[in-house]
Amino acid sequence: MKIARIETFLVPPRWLFCRVETDDGVVGWGEPVVEGRAEVVSSAVEVLSEYLVGQDPLRIQDHWQVLTKGGFYRGGPVLSSAVAGLDQALWDIVGKTYGAPVHVLLGGPVRDSVRVYAWVGGDEPAQLTEQITEQVEAGFTAVKMNAAGPTSPVATAAETAAVVARVAAARDVLGPDRDVAVDFHGRFGAASARRVLAELAPLHPMFVEEPVLPEQSHLLPGLVAASPVPLATGERLFSRAEFLPVLNAGIAVAQPDLSHAGGISEVTRIASLAETYGALLAPHCPLGPIALAASLQVAFATPNFLIQEQSRGIHYNKDADLLSYVVDPEPFRFTAGQARRGDAPGLGITVDENAVRAADRTGHAWRNPVWRHADGSFTEW
Repeated sequence: MKIARIETFLVPPRWLFCRVETDDGVVGWGEPVVEGRAEVVSSAVEVLSEYLVGQDPLRIQDHWQVLTKGGFYRGGPVLSSAVAGLDQALWDIVGKTYGAPVHVLLGGPVRDSVRVYAWVGGDEPAQLTEQITEQVEAGFTAVKMNAAGPTSPVATAAETAAVVARVAAARDVLGPDRDVAVDFHGRFGAASARRVLAELAPLHPMFVEEPVLPEQSHLLPGLVAASPVPLATGERLFSRAEFLPVLNAGIAVAQPDLSHAGGISEVTRIASLAETYGALLAPHCPLGPIALAASLQVAFATPNFLIQEQSRGIHYNKDADLLSYVVDPEPFRFTAGQARRGDAPGLGITVDENAVRAADRTGHAWRNPVWRHADGSFTEW
C-alpha cells in the first residue's frame, strides 16, 4: 500500500482539512490549520506531500521524523500544524487498515467516556449568565470563558473587578459541583495576572489558561509559586521541547493542540512527558470535527487526561459548525457533558466528502481581529 494522493480543503468557518488516499482506496482525514493562516498551512502540506506520495502510510513514526526534521529549518506553527494534519490522516488510515480505533492502537482505552467543556464567551459579559444556563441545561458540567476583552498594560482596578465579577457570575450559575475555566489569552502582563489570580482564588476556577504570553514562559515559575489557582498553557506551544520549560515551571495543565503540536504522535509524547511532572492533559480544540475526533482518540488512551475543549456553538462558527462535515453526529453527541467511547476504526468519524468539496469551492479568508488601546497602540487579542 502506498500513498497516492493528498488534497487540502479550505472550508468555512476557518478550517483546513486534508485528505490522504492510498493506491488501494483507503482514505484518511486530518485537520492541519493555523487559524488565520490556513492558506499558508495548505502550501506547507503541498510541499510535505512531495515526500509522502509514494510512501507506505503505515510507517507513521518514520514519516513524522522526516517531516519534522528532514529540513534544516525546523519547527514553528505552520510546519508543525501541516505535520499535525498529515499525522492525523495517517493514523486514520492505519486504524481503517487494521479495523481498529486509534485509541486501541495507542495501547487501549483507559476510560469509557471523555469529559468535555463548552465555551461561553466572556469578552463581553452581557449574556454570560444566559449562555452558561443554556450549557448547564444541555448537561455540561464545565464551561470555559475569557477573562476579559482588551486589557490595559497594567490592569486597572475597574478591569480587575470586572474579571472577578464575570467569574463570580459564572460561579453563581454553575454552583459548587460544576467547573469554570478562565482563559487570560495572554492579555495580561505578569504583574496584572498575579493580582487577578489572587482575587479569583475564592471562586475556585478549574484552571486559568495562558496567564502570560507563550514567549514569556520564563515568567511562569514566579506565577506558579504565587498563584493559588492551577495554571494551564500550551495552545501556542508545538513540541515536547517547548513544553519542557513550562512543565519545569510547575504548570498544572498542559494544553497542546492536536492540529498544531505535531498531531497524535507528538501529543501522546507530550502527555507522557506531562505525566512525569504530575501535570494533566486538556487538549486545546476550538476547531473542526477532525481535530476533535483526533483529540478524543488521544483522550481515551491517556491516563493523565483532564478535560477536552470542543467548538460546538462557539462564536467563530458562523458559516458552519462541528457537525457540518460529518455523516454521523453520534461521536459528538455529548451526554451529561461526556463523549462516549466508540469502536469505529481510525479517528472514529465519517467525513462527508461531498459537503467538504462543496464548501471548499466557497472557501474562507478568516483572520483574527486586531485590537488597539484607546491611544491607538496595539494590544493582544
